[in-house]
Amino acid sequence: MDVGFIGLGRMGRGMAASLIRAGHTVRVWNRSPEAAKALTGAVPVASAADAFRGDAAITMLADDAALRAVIVEGGLLDSPERPGLHLSMSTISVALAAELAAIHGRAGIPYIAAPVFGRPDVAEAGALNIVAAGEATLIDRAAPLLDAMGTKTWRFGDEPQRANAVKLAGNFMLVSAIEAMGEAAAFAEAHGVAGADLLDLLTNTLFASPVYKGYGASIAANRYEPPGFNLKLGAKDVRLALAAADAVGVPMPFASVLRDNLIDAMAHGDGDKDLAALARVASRRSGRA
Repeated sequence: MDVGFIGLGRMGRGMAASLIRAGHTVRVWNRSPEAAKALTGAVPVASAADAFRGDAAITMLADDAALRAVIVEGGLLDSPERPGLHLSMSTISVALAAELAAIHGRAGIPYIAAPVFGRPDVAEAGALNIVAAGEATLIDRAAPLLDAMGTKTWRFGDEPQRANAVKLAGNFMLVSAIEAMGEAAAFAEAHGVAGADLLDLLTNTLFASPVYKGYGASIAANRYEPPGFNLKLGAKDVRLALAAADAVGVPMPFASVLRDNLIDAMAHGDGDKDLAALARVASRRSGRA
């Protein structure tokens, strides 16, 4: 397929590379052009409009503001050349996802949401879990692309914003796991037990899953750089989850705790470290940082 790819951050680079390996023609655009030129096998283009055409256009941008600036304010939906499908894979707010679905409908551009679970190394391996929502026939059309980037596509109905709600729910649970490990490790250390030993036990028994094992290993080793997923992006996702919960009257009291602790971490200079650095908040508060 002829694909345009917009956004070559840590995740986008690996995803675009997976599409290239699968034999797709991939035209790439990034606000920092060096990233586009460095991707072997890709076809760098001069503007976002040059990427937003072909069989499909994929966006993988950092947040609501970036996606809105490029797609909506950048006038791509009014361009005479349009893609056969816009596949939005960014982690964005539920509200913006619903707005995008509506404005794409008015513009006559097919649109589905397909945010992903996985870190940059997983994206590079084409092994993401992809959460897709939108018209079933459109997801079927995008299947060759989704299959190239992920091991499984999980479908969540015909309203695109449902995929974004699932993504935010998942990231809320992920951040909760890190907070729990940080508090548990600080508690154990106050009783003379090495936090690393506790996490080694628990992440190989009761909590032997990728999130606990991966982030637990980082916490145990006090290793937060280079970041796989920046703490400040985790903070953004928790804020988006709280906003989406407020919109439908769902209390999320622990999400409020996470938001405040993430703000604490950023205030202490950890915003650009890996999300696992959230565990440092509990350690610091206990006097054992």
